[in-house]
Amino acid sequence: MQTQLSQEFIEDAGAQEAASLLRKCVHCGFCNATCPTFQLLGDELDGPRGRIYLIKQVLEGADVTRNTQLHLDRCLTCLNCQTTCPSGVEYGRLIDIGRELVEQRVRRAPLERAARWLLREGLTSSWFTPALRLGQALRALLPESIKNKVPPRPRPRPRPPPLPAQAPAREHVSKVLVLQGCVQPAMLPNIDRAAARVLDAAGIEVVYAQGTGCCGAVRTHLSDHAGGLNDMRRNIDAWDAQLAAGGVRAVVSSASACALSLKDYGRALAGDPAYADKAARISALACDLSELLPQISESLKERIRPSKLGTLAFHPPCTLQHGQKIRGVVEEELRALGFDIALARDESHLCCGSAGTYSVLQPQLAGRLRERKLEALGALKPSCILSANVGCIAHLQSGTTTPVKHWIEMLDEVLI
Repeated sequence: MQTQLSQEFIEDAGAQEAASLLRKCVHCGFCNATCPTFQLLGDELDGPRGRIYLIKQVLEGADVTRNTQLHLDRCLTCLNCQTTCPSGVEYGRLIDIGRELVEQRVRRAPLERAARWLLREGLTSSWFTPALRLGQALRALLPESIKNKVPPRPRPRPRPPPLPAQAPAREHVSKVLVLQGCVQPAMLPNIDRAAARVLDAAGIEVVYAQGTGCCGAVRTHLSDHAGGLNDMRRNIDAWDAQLAAGGVRAVVSSASACALSLKDYGRALAGDPAYADKAARISALACDLSELLPQISESLKERIRPSKLGTLAFHPPCTLQHGQKIRGVVEEELRALGFDIALARDESHLCCGSAGTYSVLQPQLAGRLRERKLEALGALKPSCILSANVGCIAHLQSGTTTPVKHWIEMLDEVLI
């Protein structure tokens, strides 16, 4: 698909990259068959092919309207289309660039601007934890639409978790840096606690660096690319001392969305002379927690106590199966450890509707996708639903009474 950049984009690096990416595009439309919003709405402009044409028109100087912005906003950035595409089109980069270009040319309504500012600044702020704690204290009084976004305070396990500052619980054969991210420590703190205990049991020391925060994805997906890059730089600075000291095996995230972002640091900061090499090193070390599972499962076999948990339904997040291309690892390894793990018989490849801030900005579409996903998972009659990303877990839990947990929490629960 050839694109003739309009004069205003001739010197724009993002537009030049988008034009280059568009050359891979063909007209087949296979992507629409696996696009969640196209399946819900049936509008060509609410599928990847239609959105690609909209971005092409923007680059060629066509009028940019609120309608253009609306169709780009409705994209979940689930990357299912990239998995389906026979031509290898990097749709995720195209949609990010297209949104940023449109954001610069279409002024949003005041309430919409305020909502997006609050998400960018609030979710990544040190004030997020106290604000969430207040919301949890007042949860019973909140309107249903807000209550769904405020999970109840989790009950920690009776035994205290080992903290990184404490002496190792056992001899460790390796060490990993762990990114906690911006919302997970407050929303679902048991995930990090469980990860620390399980990795400790497998002989891996968990280390957290002071000063880290959001991986950069929140601001990037809200069209604040400069802010997203600054979040990446802050994390790199916080990890610099540990990496320089040596001995770090990997930079790990238990949230698949953050792991995907970490793996992109090298590309995102390739043009920054001060950070390019450091970012490339982070990307080379970046690892989703599930990628450690094949290496630690053997050492955990004797630590698993027999338990009748019933069927556990696994929802693989889009950032795991489509973004990182990690498929089957969690299911296979947990089955080998004695768990009864099942995927939804239908549509296990489709997004649950969480997609970072999407469930807040597009609640109707996100709610429909959540119900569709829960119906597919519910057909398995599971005792628990497992996933691998904080957003998916919180979003699914808001629509069901069946417990929804990170797979590492379930593994932690049966350790002795």
